[in-house]
Amino acid sequence: MAKMSGARKFLRLLGWTFGGALVLIVLVMLLFRFVNPPTSAFMLGYQLEYPHKSLAYDWVSMSEISPWMPLAVVASEDQRFPYHAGVDFEAIRQALSEYRAGEGLRGASTITQQTAKNLFLWNGRSFVRKAIEAVLALGLDGLWPKKRVLEVYLNIAEFGPGIYGVEAASQAFFGKPARHLSEYQAARLAAVLPNPKVLSAASPSSYVLEREAWIRGQMAQLGLGHLRDL
Repeated sequence: MAKMSGARKFLRLLGWTFGGALVLIVLVMLLFRFVNPPTSAFMLGYQLEYPHKSLAYDWVSMSEISPWMPLAVVASEDQRFPYHAGVDFEAIRQALSEYRAGEGLRGASTITQQTAKNLFLWNGRSFVRKAIEAVLALGLDGLWPKKRVLEVYLNIAEFGPGIYGVEAASQAFFGKPARHLSEYQAARLAAVLPNPKVLSAASPSSYVLEREAWIRGQMAQLGLGHLRDL
């Protein structure tokens, strides 16, 4: 009987802990809908790993970012961004279907998932982390307007070692503020996002240049009107 009572107490404590953590996460999400994040999990991770290196991070509002930049990341990373609910289940089904057909397993992360990961989580490929990322992405999509998701993503994404956000990237690689980025420069920055620690916007490899050209083609097909109603 005592053992049963102890088990109930443990389960109750576990439930309260989980519920408290969930409430805290929702409150933080609501806060960051209106307040710009001062840092992110990925930035903190970089500072812990490289305590003696500087980190570039300069927040700018969407109105201070060239309209080519959000179009470039949507064209590159998540063309269904305006339409899905934070997780693109159709893209996941297609990726799994291709994997079963013998093709490599490709990522199907949305911009919302990447925002959740960069802001709250750690880097890695475990199913546990991906599951948490998906749940957080659904929460972000429910609590934030699409435009806010895109604004936060552009400001916390890593564009190079220690370079976070489009303003810091634009200054570092092109010597200009993000509001003056051209279509080509926006595509170049978007081209390095899959692996900014290896791919360089300053010294682009042939792969980066090919990817940049592909992104420009996708941008032309989508057009700036693709994001007008966000």
